[in-house]
Amino acid sequence: MKLTRLCEMAGVPAPASDAEVSGFAIDHRKVAPGTVFGAFQGLSVNGEDFVADAVKAGAAAIVARPEVKVDGAPHIADAAPRRAFAVLAARYYAPFPKHIVAVTGTNGKTSTVEMTRQIWRMSGERAASIGTLGVTTPDESVSTGLTTPDIVTFLSNMSGLAREGVTHVAYEASSHGLSQYRNEGVPVSAGAFTNFSRDHLDYHADMEDYFAAKMRLFTEVLQPGATAVIWADSGDWAKRATEIAQDRGLTIFSVGESGSDLKLTARNATQLGQELTIECGESEVSFRLPLIGEYQVANALTAAGLALATGTEPPRVFDAAARLQPVRGRLERAVITANGAPVYVDYAHTPDALEAAIAALRPHVAGRLITVFGAGGDRDRGKRAPMGEAAARASDLVIVTDDNPRGEEPAAIRAEVMQGAPEAREIGGRREAIAAAIAEANADDIVLVAGKGHEQGQIIGAGENARILPFDDVEVARECAAAGGDRA
Repeated sequence: MKLTRLCEMAGVPAPASDAEVSGFAIDHRKVAPGTVFGAFQGLSVNGEDFVADAVKAGAAAIVARPEVKVDGAPHIADAAPRRAFAVLAARYYAPFPKHIVAVTGTNGKTSTVEMTRQIWRMSGERAASIGTLGVTTPDESVSTGLTTPDIVTFLSNMSGLAREGVTHVAYEASSHGLSQYRNEGVPVSAGAFTNFSRDHLDYHADMEDYFAAKMRLFTEVLQPGATAVIWADSGDWAKRATEIAQDRGLTIFSVGESGSDLKLTARNATQLGQELTIECGESEVSFRLPLIGEYQVANALTAAGLALATGTEPPRVFDAAARLQPVRGRLERAVITANGAPVYVDYAHTPDALEAAIAALRPHVAGRLITVFGAGGDRDRGKRAPMGEAAARASDLVIVTDDNPRGEEPAAIRAEVMQGAPEAREIGGRREAIAAAIAEANADDIVLVAGKGHEQGQIIGAGENARILPFDDVEVARECAAAGGDRA
């Protein structure tokens, strides 16, 4: 496709060039003749420093700020170059699947996206998901990736899924991805807001800046007239999200005990799941959700709302919801120890998420709830003590350990966490901490290992000195259980 034609289609001022576009890249090392190169300022790397390298490699055009010097290639100048690049790339990679939905919020994005995919699949649709777990296709194959991949990867994935016959896609819209225009350009017919609490304040200036990034999903990304599915039980943040969606003219679909479109009227915990009663329009529906935990109800019903918003018939939606499978690393039961204590692994790495995971397990505990967790290095330090407080407040025994210390001193991180949990036991080695919890657990106890969830490694060091040591909480829990919790 000619550059001038592409710019015309995207509504971007076209430079005087008949160059043939062969692709897009934001990494100068991936530029080949005909590639449009996006030169963006980043937190650690400035793409503007590599404009000359991209030109030398044969870039068809450079998308960058007006003040950036570009010699030897057309300069598509824009004050918001990430947005301009995304719009151009979307025109190049189209078409995309017909039904696309996005999920934002602090917690629950991964589970909600995956549950939406499952509901669609069990309703007979060719469905996929994109997010923290990677790209999950209709045949259940998974390729790993970031929560929100870069814009080129995101759009090429969407285009590839469409070519494979996928008609329905749910993706995670993280605050980083939204603020960096990494999930633009596709027709999003419905978006969900799960909840909002402290996280990522190492990146965002404050909570208002963080919330504004999330709300770009409603203010800019969703198509005009799209549906905003909102978990109504998330307090004032839900009310604010609803007002923002209404101001945009979106259709509101509220879910939860306070919801008006999908209203939860009863929830009873069972040994392996929960009995739910909901009102949907004029109908009352009861079904068994085969997952434990209050927040799993929120995730499942929000996913149901997205499926309903995209035209899936209610009977199919609720039949599928009764057959949902656990999401990897989200209250995943890793093992039952020899003396009968179940061990659960969860991705919870914020105070609210940790509190929610513990609350989810509490109704099923006859004895003690033993919680093992840590906090990541080189990330928001302000949430460490509150995480300790959340664990200490709701657990019977807390073990503080390491969780991706990165470039910080692990003992210093643990000390900050333990300011909120001074009675906690401190065991630096994560394997040793998990083994100790399992050795401690009796038949009526439950062990929760929180923080890493689906992750496969422990990040030690930063920058060039960073190493990722193989570590899977689920596998380690199984190994420790098989060894009887023996620390050796």
